[in-house]
Amino acid sequence: MPKRQIVRIDEEKCTGCGLCVTPCAEGAIQIVDGKARVVREELCDGAGFCIGVCPVGALSIEEREAPAFSKEAVQEHLKNKEKTYLTQTCFLCGNTEDRIPLLPCRHRGESLWVCTRCLPPLIHG
Repeated sequence: MPKRQIVRIDEEKCTGCGLCVTPCAEGAIQIVDGKARVVREELCDGAGFCIGVCPVGALSIEEREAPAFSKEAVQEHLKNKEKTYLTQTCFLCGNTEDRIPLLPCRHRGESLWVCTRCLPPLIHG
């Protein structure tokens, strides 16, 4: 088995809020028995978009032996997966991702979502 970067979820810290599920475009993370879980390691690409949204810091990236990432497995998994959708909102203006693109960001030690309109002033002051 190859060594690669993959998401690790600290079960003790995880509150089961589900905020990490939506950013995982591959569907590797699901809520199981009230906790976030990587349901199949070959679905996790290790990009870490889920990490920035966890309000309690339960997610991290670690390098370890894991099955190779498989685009084919992701496509098959997503084809059969029931769609769940948690709308994210910009922490500054309240716009939702349904109205304007949002990006995960870190601000003053918090993992938040910011819209593309609010990002430039946040960066440049």
